[in-house]
Amino acid sequence: MQFLQLDYFANHVNETFALDLGGANHDLTLVQASPMPFRNRDGLVRAPFRLLFRSTLQIVFPQRTYSLTNATTGQLSIFLVPIGRDVQGVLYEAVFN
Repeated sequence: MQFLQLDYFANHVNETFALDLGGANHDLTLVQASPMPFRNRDGLVRAPFRLLFRSTLQIVFPQRTYSLTNATTGQLSIFLVPIGRDVQGVLYEAVFN
């Protein structure tokens, strides 16, 4: 099994990912891909990181695993959690550890 790494997403910041809503799609923008602090542990398969996506819709989607598709990365299943709003929309976080 191959694990996704921060480098995989770092080149796709500011790109659009289509969020599959089961019959309709909505575009999310990847606005940040950043490392998270971690302690070196035996058997750690990757350094932890987080992704931050933004939606321009006013509605907030519940936390769950969504299918996201990008022209370069293809289709990915990612667990997203709404973490708040900013002036541009709703922010969703995905944590990989």
